[in-house]
Amino acid sequence: MKRSTATVAALALALAMLGPAHGRQDDIDINRLTNSLNQLANDPSMGNYAQAEQARARDAINRLAQASSRERPHVLYLAERRVDLAKTAAQLQDAQVKLTQLDREHDQILLDNSRRDAELARRELERQRLQYQLAQEEAARLQAQGQEYSQAAEEARAEAERAKKLAAAQSKVARAAKRQAELAAQAAKAMRSQMEGADKPAESSKQHP
Repeated sequence: MKRSTATVAALALALAMLGPAHGRQDDIDINRLTNSLNQLANDPSMGNYAQAEQARARDAINRLAQASSRERPHVLYLAERRVDLAKTAAQLQDAQVKLTQLDREHDQILLDNSRRDAELARRELERQRLQYQLAQEEAARLQAQGQEYSQAAEEARAEAERAKKLAAAQSKVARAAKRQAELAAQAAKAMRSQMEGADKPAESSKQHP
């Protein structure tokens, strides 16, 4: 009887010692999972993501706190997976948001490049248009200058033709004047010859009375 009583007391003592140890292990697991989940919730970049998964993870931790020793291994496994899933989902959403932001920045860069290319093309087109306009104006100026030169050349040819005609007329007048002078000289010579012929008989009659 005394031996049976001692055995029961020993078992009771062992259970009493095992119970607090088991409870301490529960507290460690619950604190570990809770701290991990709180760290995610307080993260400034990912805390607002995966809210549903974080809520399910907290429910799993609460079920772990209330689980019996027989249910505890399975409930602990589910709680750990829920916390891991909440972290993974938050990281995935953060990566998706960053990827979307990068896509938007990339699209903005492409848009800015497109606008810059369009502006450069517009400026180049304007430069070519001005260059073409200047070329047209230069061609018109050269054409007008060519017309002026052509008109001046025509006037010079006309002036040369008039000078040529004037020179021909002056040459004709000069020849006529020369001819007239020659005729006058011949007439004067003939007159002198006649006068000399008239004087000779008079002198002969004086010598022979």
